[in-house]
Amino acid sequence: MTGPLSRFRALPLRSRLALLTATAVAVAVAAVSVACWLLTRAQLRDELDTSLRGMAVQESYLRVTALDCRQSGPVTGTSTAPGTVYVQIVQADGTRCVGPNSTPVVVQPSDTAVAARLRDESLHDAVTDSGQPVRVLTRTDRTGFTVSVARPLAEIDGALNQLALVLTVLAGVGALGAGAAGLWVARTGLKPVDRLTGAVEHVARTEDLTVRIPVEGEDEIARLSRSFNAMTAALASSRDRQAQLIADAGHELRTPLTSLRTNIELLARSEETGRAIPPGDRRALMTSVKAQMTELAALIGDLQELSRPDAAAPGRLRVVALHDILGTALARARLRGPELTVTADDVRPWYVRAEPAGLERALVNVLDNAVKFSPPGGTVEVALVDGELTVRDHGPGITPEELPHVFERFWRSPSARSLPGSGLGLSIVARAVRQAGGEVTLTAAEGGGTRAVIRLPGAPTPPPSTPPSSPDAV
Repeated sequence: MTGPLSRFRALPLRSRLALLTATAVAVAVAAVSVACWLLTRAQLRDELDTSLRGMAVQESYLRVTALDCRQSGPVTGTSTAPGTVYVQIVQADGTRCVGPNSTPVVVQPSDTAVAARLRDESLHDAVTDSGQPVRVLTRTDRTGFTVSVARPLAEIDGALNQLALVLTVLAGVGALGAGAAGLWVARTGLKPVDRLTGAVEHVARTEDLTVRIPVEGEDEIARLSRSFNAMTAALASSRDRQAQLIADAGHELRTPLTSLRTNIELLARSEETGRAIPPGDRRALMTSVKAQMTELAALIGDLQELSRPDAAAPGRLRVVALHDILGTALARARLRGPELTVTADDVRPWYVRAEPAGLERALVNVLDNAVKFSPPGGTVEVALVDGELTVRDHGPGITPEELPHVFERFWRSPSARSLPGSGLGLSIVARAVRQAGGEVTLTAAEGGGTRAVIRLPGAPTPPPSTPPSSPDAV
């Protein structure tokens, strides 16, 4: 069952704004009109009361009325030609004597109370014998008579009725004008929203992320337009990076897959034709197949790592000991380069908030690069001081032209293209370090070689101690 609120919500936003504007203005105009009418009524009645008090002190007029009453005695129910002021003498027993050219007014208990000297005066509304509403002031004058002076309320009721009519017309015109103005304001104010809606619908329909909305001013609509433009730019960049990643991944996968397929076809042809491959050649083929399988597995693992969101999930971040992770990475580096000397003489404790697996892989990649490019019998120098990890090798180094590209995906220097690897290692390093809130730089070292520096902010407290058997232990 749909109510008024449901029907209101079903209206277009433009209509709702116009309706709300008209309603608000109508309520405001109605409130002002009512207040104006009430204030005018109170002012007119105050002026009428002031006029009655001024008439009550006109002793000459009252003396004539009193004299007439002495000569003719109390009169009740007498009606003469109506005038603008009605005067009558009131007795304590409720009898009255109506003045000349006056209309008799119904005596109220408060009037007799004044005649009985129980009150000084009485100011109230009453009616004449014919039912005409009047305003009455009753008081005792210095001659001892209690006199009621009355004036018809029609004097102010006509003005108030005319004022009410004028205010009602003005309120209606104001409400209609407010509705028209609200509709115009809604149309004008919602034009940027219409443009934004059209742009969103265009993007949803065509997937064209090059659409940009003109930004004017500094209001909320301008902020929304800027946010939309930034969002489409980010989506376009993300889509371009995704397409580039797929293209680069396909290119990198093609080489090991082609070599692997060639070797497997040689082995299969040998089995089909019955021509045995010499043992030495067969061992070389099998070694090549294993190396290519290892290279494919590493490449797929790197791609899976890069396919994860750049921002680490909050639940995966925890405080870890960077020096302990560095020790694990150093052990793996020494196994991969047994002929090298890997020194770590200055390693100081440092705790960081990071994803343990991602951070360990980043350190392993940095050390693997140093081991891979070091000459036989060379030295790799490692240090960790106050959150700054330094890895320096004595290899061929990196030229200044190549330094801006070292952290790009699938980028490999010309000197490294003959070596195993996918070109994703340093990209993984950069992303893991960013997730931990740090930064990584690669520079040419003095005397030859490359110097990698990773700076990570420290955690406020060290991680809680865990038993050695715990799976969470680093």
